Amino acid sequence: MTTVAESIAGALYKSGCIKFGTFQIKSGATSPYYIDMARLLSSPKELCLIAQAAADKIKEIMVSERLDKVASIELKGALIVPSIACKVNLPCIIIRKEAKAYGVTGRIAGADVGKGENVLFFDDVVSEGLSKVEGVKPLQELGANVKHLLVVVNREQGGKENLEKMGFQVHALAKVSDIVDVLYRTKNISKTQADAVLAYIKK
Repeated sequence: MTTVAESIAGALYKSGCIKFGTFQIKSGATSPYYIDMARLLSSPKELCLIAQAAADKIKEIMVSERLDKVASIELKGALIVPSIACKVNLPCIIIRKEAKAYGVTGRIAGADVGKGENVLFFDDVVSEGLSKVEGVKPLQELGANVKHLLVVVNREQGGKENLEKMGFQVHALAKVSDIVDVLYRTKNISKTQADAVLAYIKK
């Protein structure tokens, strides 16, 4: 039986979302791999697979807790979250990185944020966790309760642990070490590429 990590690894690889080489990331550091979740838009089958895996995790949470809405921040997470929202039948909120100055102004697009509502925040990856804190802030300022954070990939750079210390519950569909292990076992990447990623996350 295929595990969730195997399914996610296959979808990211087939769609070209995960790349290996030398990449400069947001912090300015270099990374031996890069995940560009926007590539899922070119692969409908893989997009649906990841959306379904995320929906399954949300349904699992909903067995014991009420969730009213799902939210994400532009760009990468916001491209995927509507597909997830359809599968769990929850309204969807998109948070703009900057407030819109014309038309419907502000940072919130899509569903309204109600005071006291339980909102799950979705994003593509978690690294150190700082961007997630910024992402949920507009929801919290409008009175929403944001307890659960869901990402496709945990980059294993301390973000999950940092966020959990702040009181969030962080769920990841897969860890990057598991993805790399699957891709190496299925001969999609070399031992050198796999070792480079594993050494990077152990820094």
